[in-house]
Parts: sequence; C-alpha cells; structure tokens
Amino acid sequence: MWSVSLSVVIGTTGREKGVAMTTTGAPVLRFDETTKRFGDVTALDRLTLQVHEGEIVGLLGPNGAGKTTTLRVLLGLIRATSGKAEILGIDAWHDPVAAHRGLAFIPGEFHVWPQLTGGQILDLLGEVSGGYDPAYRDELIERFRFDPGKKGRTYSKGNRQKIAVIAALMTRAPLLVMDEPSSGLDPLMTATFQDCLREAKAAGQTIFLSSHILSEVEAVCDRVAVLREGVLVEEGTLADLRHLSANVVEATYVGDPPDLAEVPGVEDVYARDGTLRLQVSGSTDPLLKALAGATITSLQMREPSLEELFHAFYEQPDAVAPTAPGRG
Repeated sequence: MWSVSLSVVIGTTGREKGVAMTTTGAPVLRFDETTKRFGDVTALDRLTLQVHEGEIVGLLGPNGAGKTTTLRVLLGLIRATSGKAEILGIDAWHDPVAAHRGLAFIPGEFHVWPQLTGGQILDLLGEVSGGYDPAYRDELIERFRFDPGKKGRTYSKGNRQKIAVIAALMTRAPLLVMDEPSSGLDPLMTATFQDCLREAKAAGQTIFLSSHILSEVEAVCDRVAVLREGVLVEEGTLADLRHLSANVVEATYVGDPPDLAEVPGVEDVYARDGTLRLQVSGSTDPLLKALAGATITSLQMREPSLEELFHAFYEQPDAVAPTAPGRG
C-alpha cells in the first residue's frame, strides 16, 4: 500500500514532460454510473460526470457528501461497486500504473517522513515521479514561504500541506487531482495556491478538485458538481447554477418599511431598524414599483454567491431534482 499511495501522490515513473494527455475533445476523467457501497451504506450513487482537457472542475459538498470516495474510486484506491471511473479511458483499479501516468494528487491529509527534511521529501517525491522542474520547485518554495531545511516531524499541518502542494505542482503534470487541497493553509497561502491553479490552467493542465471551501471553488473553477449524500444533484458553470436561487436585494429606508406582502416573487423579507433584505425571483419590476412608494436611501441587487447557492441545495432538498435516475 505504501508504494501505491506514493505513486498516486506524485504520479508514476516514466512520465514525459510536455506530452499531452488527451486527443482533442476526449474527456480526461469520466464517471459513468459510478456507484460505491460500503455494506448497506451507499457512499456514491450512479455518478455520471466528465472533465475535459484544460478545465478546472470543482466537486462541491460538505463533509460526508461523497467527495473523497469519488476521488478514491477514480484513483483506484478502492473499487467501484458498479459503473466506471476512468482516466483517459483507463480504469485505475485494473491498470493503476497506466492510469496514474501524467497525474499528480494532492490529498487533504498528507503524512511526511519524520526524519527527512522538507527539501529531502520534495526531492524524493520528485525523483519517484519521473521528473520535475527544479527551478519551478524553488519558485514554489519561495512563493509558499516554505522552509525546506526543517525535519518533517516539526512541520505543522499547514506546512505539511505545502509539501503536498509543491510536490504536485512542481511536476507540471498534465492532470492534477486534489482532495481538499488548501486544508490547513492560511488565507495568504490559499490565495497563492489559487494563483498557481490559474497558472496551471493557462498552461493547459486539467484540474479536478474536491472542496467544501466555497470561496475557493468560486474563485478558480470553470464548472462545479454538487454532491449530496453521494448523489450528483447539479452540475454546470456558476452561471448555470445561479438559476436555482433568487437574486438578493439589500436596501436601507427611512420611516415605515415598504409593504411587500403581495409582491410576486418576493420571499424571506427582513425589514427592521431601517434595513431591508429579501430575495426575489422572476421579474424585479413589481418589486421596484413597490419600493418606489417608500423612502429608500440605498438599494443593491446582486446575484447569489456560491455559498448561498450551496445552502439552497442543502436546506431546500425538494427544490433540486437529483441527476441520478430513480432518486426522489
């Protein structure tokens, strides 16, 4: 298991730098009715999803939604109960060496060799990967403010995570797979990490990451896939997903609050001490006409954030039809 885990973290030996992973239009990752059960518990239920070359796709959901199970099935660390999970058409459970060629994996929990220094760990992972960019490694060490001279046993969780991030990025692997990759990083390092992801995308790399950090997904992902209890409940661009939630309206007023009880599309109204907050779906014209009868001193209308959409998925389960057939 040690050798398998190591190969997954940094890819397999023999990867040639600069070799494209896909032919035009072919998916880099593909889940086809992928199901994983642990006894009576269904951790992943008929997941169907594709990720194409040059995309950053985020797998979104709270702890327990099935994100880690999805990645473990994809990487061949556990076997799917039914369906397929493939990297470039290769099932990693049956042929892990071929499937892992050209990928790097960042786990959410990364364990280091306690007696080795950070620099020695990076060198070891880089050599086992079959090659890395030493100049880029040094640049990443500086950008992440990482001290490579300390022993592994002395590193905090955040610094252990920096090792995993640097080890994966320095290979410039065509495919990056990440499970809660910024776990343990402080806000400044998280921003640096997001910059690195954007640079990787610009260089043509494909990225598939799981996260429950909504701002991170919103900042870097081209598409998101939302899991709830192992079921893919929605998938698309952020623009695609915003139709699932009403626009948010925030205003201040003087005097009596406006009467919005009969305004179509308005819900969740909060009006107190001169502050008005509400959500509106459909046309905003009836709302604006109703507000014109009050003394409004400021008015702001915005699209919902990904966090607000996320809460809509989980707090209003009947509002979203699961993608998987047969699930109500």
